[in-house]
Amino acid sequence: MMSTHRHNTQLPILKNLPRASKHMQGEKDQGLYIGLMSGTSTDGIDAALFDFQAGQVVMIAHHHRPFDHTEKQEIVALTQPGTNEIDRAGKLDIALGRSFARTVWDLLQLANIDSSDVKAIGSHGQTIRHRPAGEYPFSLQVGNPSVIAQETKITTVADFRQRDLAVGGQGAPLAPAFHQAFFHSPNERRCVINIGGIANISVLADDSKQTLGYDTGPGNVLMDAWIHKTKGQVYDKGGNWAATGQVHNELLSSLLSHEYFKKDFPKSTGREDFHLEALEHYLKGYEHVPPEDVQATLCQLTAQSIANEVSRHHPQGVYVCGGGAHNIYLMSNLQALLPDCKVASTEALGFNPDWVEAGLIAWLAKQTLHSQQGNLPSVTGASESVILGGIYPA
Repeated sequence: MMSTHRHNTQLPILKNLPRASKHMQGEKDQGLYIGLMSGTSTDGIDAALFDFQAGQVVMIAHHHRPFDHTEKQEIVALTQPGTNEIDRAGKLDIALGRSFARTVWDLLQLANIDSSDVKAIGSHGQTIRHRPAGEYPFSLQVGNPSVIAQETKITTVADFRQRDLAVGGQGAPLAPAFHQAFFHSPNERRCVINIGGIANISVLADDSKQTLGYDTGPGNVLMDAWIHKTKGQVYDKGGNWAATGQVHNELLSSLLSHEYFKKDFPKSTGREDFHLEALEHYLKGYEHVPPEDVQATLCQLTAQSIANEVSRHHPQGVYVCGGGAHNIYLMSNLQALLPDCKVASTEALGFNPDWVEAGLIAWLAKQTLHSQQGNLPSVTGASESVILGGIYPA
């Protein structure tokens, strides 16, 4: 999901995207939609206003509201394995619902748009637990959509993962359907990589039924955790600190032995698998490694685990979105590992990499309101395509 590493609130801009596949969007779908996203990096709330026109999506305005210290502390605490505090989760659900609503009002003020002009808000919510395997698979997000709908007076669509899980899917990743609709090209074999806290890949195909996508492993989550622990910084801007270190190959090999990398797709993951405590377990016996070398190694872990998966699909172009697109050292490492294809951000395709996921959530809201399917069974492993999300009327 979307990560840190972006500029803060900017003035409204317009951004045109390539035409979507005809079966994915019709003229009846036109209108203004807001996408709300907060991802595994727990940096804050992304809100973006989109105008879905005939075969196109135009970004009207965007806004990023950082989480305050208490919000982030509560989110991180609830994402840790073993945490089982129902009261704490309930309070955070309402608190984040209010934060999402305030972010919407800030966005509307920025764009000079009245709430009555917006057809719907799509809200992903903040994931606090993702357990897609086992007898009772589930994925839990907080950020109460009833609160958002009530406080904004805008119909809100949320709970997108649940229906896919109900038909045997992983509930994630959901981005490949959006990537397929707007980034596919008949002239270039493409992969789209979202590097948020967790990284995921979309392998685009001529036929959407053949599109693939899954989480590759950690994106920024371990790098962010390590620099925060050792230097008190939220993230490694541009990968500048990692670039001062040397990759420790033995440690890298140990990290790449993680069970998640051995699984075949469909698969998805989160902080349950990749978090600071798990990292510290791998660092036992490597206490002599300088902290900047650990950071360089974690950056290489992200690059290598992504490159390993990209190489399986032989694309001509790899396009990166999410906060990782701004990590110069990471992007350089990724290009070095993939010398036979072009590596660039989605800016090359006409979409600022910071706002792709918000676009996804707005698009999913539109799909739901028009009774159109939002998942790809070839990606999530679901038994069928289904309409995602629940609708919370204004």
